[in-house]
Parts: sequence; C-alpha cells; structure tokens
Amino acid sequence: MSDDFNMSMRKFLKQVGVTSQQAIEEGLRNADAAAGKSFEARVVLTIPELGVEHEVTGTIKAAD
Repeated sequence: MSDDFNMSMRKFLKQVGVTSQQAIEEGLRNADAAAGKSFEARVVLTIPELGVEHEVTGTIKAAD
C-alpha cells in the first residue's frame, strides 16, 4: 500500500482511538456509581463503498 494510504489510515485510527477514549471517560464521569463496574462495549466500522462492516466487542472496567 502507498505511503499516502498508510498515513491516512493511521490518522483515521488515531482520531477513532482518541475520540472514543474521550467519549468513554465522559460517560463514566456522568454515570452514577460507575466505579468498579464493568461495561460491555461495541464498535462498528462501516465503509459502505467497500462493503466493509467490522465489529469489535469487549469489556471496559471502570476504576475503583
């Protein structure tokens, strides 16, 4: 793959990671009694023009 592709991919994934972490942290701050609880998370990436739909699931445990 080209350098332009790699750079645009890295930029997109960095934006996804940073903004997702910010959203999760904000959600935890706004939640009542979230400390120590676990939350199921799901992210879905779609690129309709390529027929891509990719899902990642996991668990996020809030700090005590």
